Amino acid sequence: MLLNMKTLLTICVCFAVVGCTNTTKTNVASNDSTTKASTAMCSDGCIATNKSGVLTCKLTSAELQQCKATVLASLRKQMLERKELPNGYAFKFSGNDQTVDELTSFIKTERQCCDFFTFNLSVSGDGSEAWLQLTGPEGSKDFITPELSL
Repeated sequence: MLLNMKTLLTICVCFAVVGCTNTTKTNVASNDSTTKASTAMCSDGCIATNKSGVLTCKLTSAELQQCKATVLASLRKQMLERKELPNGYAFKFSGNDQTVDELTSFIKTERQCCDFFTFNLSVSGDGSEAWLQLTGPEGSKDFITPELSL
């Protein structure tokens, strides 16, 4: 019984730390023995959050101009749709591997210079579309259009 209480306490602490709740399903096997499977359910949307609230780009003007001329220009040409979000924008692209690779590369680079953004990349399994959500603290939307030209 002590082991079960320790296990239960550990599970409760883990879920309290990550903001998730625990649900337990009971499955009956063919030999009538009962097994329990635990599944975590997100109560916070399982969305990454950002600790930085300072709206600054760490690129120099020359580096930003180079980025705009290459990576951002390519993404701008491939963008199929743009939707406004309360704290940023969502951009729709083709879901092919080349575009997903380019979006991933953009995220890796962009988070080094603009660490106040939160990136969410959603890709369909059939390769038909990919959505990049670019969000951040208050003022982020005003930064995205002029600085990133998206």
